[in-house]
Amino acid sequence: MLFRSIEELAVLRSRLPQARLLAGGTDIGLWVTKQLREIPQLIALGRIAALRTIEVGTTHIDIGAGATVADAAPVLAAHFPELATVLRRFASPPIRHAATLGGNIANGSPIGDSMPCLIVLGARIRLRSTGGTREMALEDFYLDYQKTALRPDEFVERILVPLPARDSHFRAFKLAKRFDQDISVVLGAFCMRKVEGRVLHCRVAFGGMAATPKRATACEAALEGQPWHEDSFAIAARELARDFTPIDDMRASARYRTLAAANLLRKFYLETSGGEGPTRVEQLTGEDS
Repeated sequence: MLFRSIEELAVLRSRLPQARLLAGGTDIGLWVTKQLREIPQLIALGRIAALRTIEVGTTHIDIGAGATVADAAPVLAAHFPELATVLRRFASPPIRHAATLGGNIANGSPIGDSMPCLIVLGARIRLRSTGGTREMALEDFYLDYQKTALRPDEFVERILVPLPARDSHFRAFKLAKRFDQDISVVLGAFCMRKVEGRVLHCRVAFGGMAATPKRATACEAALEGQPWHEDSFAIAARELARDFTPIDDMRASARYRTLAAANLLRKFYLETSGGEGPTRVEQLTGEDS
C-alpha cells in the first residue's frame, strides 16, 4: 500500500498498531542483521514529505519527525551553536543522512544523543493518531527503559524546540571511548539563565546515567537562586548522586559515570563563567577534534 499523507499514515497506524515504523532504518537494520530478529509488519515513512519539513517560527523551531539528523543539524546549530559539536559526533555522516530525529527520539534508548539536549532546551513533541494530536514535554515521553508514553495507534509527528532566551547559557558534552562513531558513555546537557550573577532557572539532563534520558532535578534545585559561583556548582554536583544510580557495563563503571557527570557540570560552569584556561581539545589545537 502506497501512502503519501499524514492522514493516511494515521489510518494505517490505527489498523496495524503492532507494526514497526521504518524511517531511516539505522536501528531496525541492526535488529535484523545483528540480532536476527524477525519483523512481521513494517510501515515505511519515506514517501511522506510533510514529516520531513523544518520551519523556524517566531517562538519555535518546528521539525518534522521524518527530517534527517543531517537536515535538522544546521538549523538547530544556527540557533544553538554549542550544539554543533554534539551533532558533529552523532554517529557518522552516512548515518546522519539516513537517521531521523523523530526516530532517535521514539526509539527510547537511554543513550540517544539528541534527547538530553532537546530536554534541557524545553522541547515538546506532537503525537498523532486518527483521534487528533496531543503534545507533551519530551522529558515526559520516557517512562522506563525503552518504554514511552506513545499509544499503540500513535506516532511522533513533530518536534518543537523553543528558540533561545537572550540571557540563557547552553552547553552539551559527549563522553565516549572514541571521538567519532561511538555511542555515549555519558552525555550531559545544561541550559541555564543567569540574572545579576544568580541562577534564575536551570535545566540539567543526562543520557547514559539512567534507564531513560533524564533530568537531574535535585541538581537543578540546588542551583536555582544560587550565585553563579564555583561553590554553588560544586554543591549541585554532589546532588547528582541523588538523581542517578548508574549501572556498571562494558562502557564504564557506575563510579566513573557519577564522577564524569559531576565533572561535566563543572566544565559547564568554567565555560560560562569567563574563567581562565581551555576546557576542550580544539581550544588547544585550533581544530575541531
